[in-house]
Amino acid sequence: MQTASKKVINGWAMYDWANSVYNLVITSTIFPAYYEAVTGDGKESTANDTVVLFGRTFVNTSLYQYALGIAFIIVAVLSPLLSSIADYKGNKKSFLFFFCTMGSLACCALFFYDKSNLAYGLICMIIACVGFWSSLVFYNSYLPEIAAPEDQDKVSAKGFVMGYIGSVILQIICFLFVLMPDKFGITGSKASQLSFLLVGIWWWGFGQLALSKLPKGKPAVDKPEQGNVFTYGYKEINKVWKQLSHTPVLESYLAAFFCYNMGVQTVMLAATLYGKSELNIPTTNLIIAILIIQIVAIPGAMLIAKLSEKIGNFNALMVCISCWIILCVFGYLIPRDGINQFYTLAILVGFVMGGIQSLSRSTYAKLMPETKDTTSYFSFYDVTEKIAIVIGMFSFGFINELTGSQRNSVLALIIFFVLGFILLLVASKKQKQALLN
Repeated sequence: MQTASKKVINGWAMYDWANSVYNLVITSTIFPAYYEAVTGDGKESTANDTVVLFGRTFVNTSLYQYALGIAFIIVAVLSPLLSSIADYKGNKKSFLFFFCTMGSLACCALFFYDKSNLAYGLICMIIACVGFWSSLVFYNSYLPEIAAPEDQDKVSAKGFVMGYIGSVILQIICFLFVLMPDKFGITGSKASQLSFLLVGIWWWGFGQLALSKLPKGKPAVDKPEQGNVFTYGYKEINKVWKQLSHTPVLESYLAAFFCYNMGVQTVMLAATLYGKSELNIPTTNLIIAILIIQIVAIPGAMLIAKLSEKIGNFNALMVCISCWIILCVFGYLIPRDGINQFYTLAILVGFVMGGIQSLSRSTYAKLMPETKDTTSYFSFYDVTEKIAIVIGMFSFGFINELTGSQRNSVLALIIFFVLGFILLLVASKKQKQALLN
């Protein structure tokens, strides 16, 4: 196949520009800091702030991680069915629009979240999370349709780079509101709440621009059969599952991705609360650190894409995983109030974060067999990712509650990375054997 026109590629990358503001402002910076502020008691002497929800007392950071875990369970359950229906009906673009709209509206609704309505805030956060990650199933599935195999690493990296640039621009705007609210006539916590509203508007607005450039999907089957659309959906899931069992390299890669992604995504989702609660890093410094991560991730994604051209995707991924193991140890050892060390960690995390995300997606696209069921295939990728996140986040929160320290949770993540490294070695050996045969 040939790579699609520049117009289509730019339109596809534009959706990363649109939705990455959610990942930065809501997942990584302002919302976690705002949540910690409205659920904490404001006393530095308190080791773990607690909140009461539905009659149970939770450590506030653990409750946040549990809520994210619930969101990812929902995505993991829904996405295989929805994506297989999208493949059958050829309407992945409609699903992308729906989840883009749902997620962006939930972000706008966070404007009304304060300390008086904890349950409301968590529900909005869960809905926004479901919208973001569900839309990515359909967005990612366009990659093997619009890019030839030899261009997929480059195109995937372009999407991530666009996402990092767009999210940094809006983050700086929100950062100015939070740091200098008086200059904009904003009082109290309204600066953070206004940021959530801007995320929803940005995501939806640029999302529509991206959707206008993307091609319409084509049905994966030409002739209708007996049954309803849900029956077809489950048939597609079963068909892809059977095909996966006959592609040993792809199957081993998914197992490796499952393990190391538990570590990668948990670090990204828990980093701000770890810095705020465990390391006592001020909110301003936290936001600066996350901005550094996004900026450094741009050259990181491009350089690791080039590295994969020289040493192969599997070897490049193993280099990234080795770096993550070292970073977990470094993060565990950072002293309380260690702002400079936290900045150093941010620079290193940023460099490998963009690379491993971009390369993981394009590696999967390359390993896929030729098929019209691209959305169904990417739903397996997505479910693997989401179940990994659920296990990672619940493990992080549980170890925190059990031991009273998030440092132990960070150290435990090394296990996931080591398992991922070993399984990547297995996948690499199977690929070499397949090439010889």
